[in-house]
Amino acid sequence: MDFIFEVLPNNRKYLIKVLEENSLEDLNKIPKGFNNNIIWNIAHIVVSQQVLVYKLSGLPTMINDELIEKYKKGTKPEGPVTQKEVDEIKSLILPPVFKTKEDYENGVFKQFHEYTVQTTGNTLKNVEDALKFNLLHEGLHTGYIMSLLRAIKI
Repeated sequence: MDFIFEVLPNNRKYLIKVLEENSLEDLNKIPKGFNNNIIWNIAHIVVSQQVLVYKLSGLPTMINDELIEKYKKGTKPEGPVTQKEVDEIKSLILPPVFKTKEDYENGVFKQFHEYTVQTTGNTLKNVEDALKFNLLHEGLHTGYIMSLLRAIKI
């Protein structure tokens, strides 16, 4: 698990850099051939980690239900987000990763509701599975973000 808790903050720091180096207009852009935008992918990463690790463990999340509903699996951008919302999302990128590591090390995750991932068919049976799958999930969406960055710069 040490590797996961090493990689996650590094990936999240990259996401912060993306937010800082791109305009609000670019973060909201949905290029031709894409279904979503950079800010949706970043918020989806934040939300998914909380759902996979905390909700499936029967624990409260560190983000509000409104954000979860807006960026959970199966959603898409409903319209442009404001700078205020970008700032809120940015503030939620790193703290949940550090809190998750602390909670994991302190044995907070005592139960887990098994969940089968639709896209891969894998069943997450415990919090370790959820943390491992989350790393894969974040990698996929970070790849989407990189593709979106190239597409909006054309």
